[in-house]
Amino acid sequence: MTSSAIAVSCLRKAYGDKVVLDGIDFDVAAGSVFSMLGPNGAGKTTTVNILTTLMAADAGTVLVAGHDVTAATATATRAVRAAIGVTGQFAAVDDLLSGRENLQMMADLKRVRSPRLVAQLLERFDLTESADKLAATYSGGMRRKLDLAMTLVGDPRIIFLDEPTTGLDPRSRRTMWGIVRELVADGTTIFLTTQYLDEADQLADRIAVLDQGRLVAHGTPDELKRRMPGTHVRLRFTDPADLDTAARILAGSTRDDQELTLRVPSDGESRSLRALLDVLDEHLLNAREFAVHTPDLDDVFLALTGRPSAEAIAK
Repeated sequence: MTSSAIAVSCLRKAYGDKVVLDGIDFDVAAGSVFSMLGPNGAGKTTTVNILTTLMAADAGTVLVAGHDVTAATATATRAVRAAIGVTGQFAAVDDLLSGRENLQMMADLKRVRSPRLVAQLLERFDLTESADKLAATYSGGMRRKLDLAMTLVGDPRIIFLDEPTTGLDPRSRRTMWGIVRELVADGTTIFLTTQYLDEADQLADRIAVLDQGRLVAHGTPDELKRRMPGTHVRLRFTDPADLDTAARILAGSTRDDQELTLRVPSDGESRSLRALLDVLDEHLLNAREFAVHTPDLDDVFLALTGRPSAEAIAK
């Protein structure tokens, strides 16, 4: 059985009368990607702050790399911080230093004496050519890569990535995804918070959905998507008469006269799709477009929180 890198039980946090975390429980397997999703204000960043010793919990048990975060002792705090790395929502680089100097500063702070470390990290993150340029001149993607490279100084076993690709262009996001996959392949555990649901779908082994301080669902991406009804076939016609006929013969279908489309309930399996096409052929109907829609994480997010994700809104 895979050991736990993080184990959280009955975690609570409140600010006065406002409950931010209402007794949440979850477990993160070592060497996996665990993604926490939720709308703004759900409690994601508060969770990260507690797990990384930056904030005290009001109640509950939190073990990170086997150390009790809630013990609130100097020894426990040092042990946790020695085992983790943190990349926040905004790149924590010094603009007045070069990329090389930023990495060397982090190595000095962590008392890492490997003479090749900085050069190796610059090479790994494809920053060698810009190593001696000021960080202020770096693009958003380069700053993110430098920030993550700085996080890896000291070889942390667990890395917290708090919305690491916010504001990055699609190419830079995919570069970051590749880096995350490499880290996990090397045995690193990743705790990822994100508002990009495709990011969680691509990277996460398990996902927890947090809403108003409570975990409303958790499981693998496929498990969460299978919980949602709504798989259907979408047909688009060029002739209104064909739409009329199709709507009449296909039970349970829903039509859109403006778009000339028909939504037909289906399980999405090949046998059902063949049967549907056979019915169209029998009535000499031809659909200009044919698409199968299965619920995605946007559907899950909307169903569980009552709000579309930030990614869906951006679309």
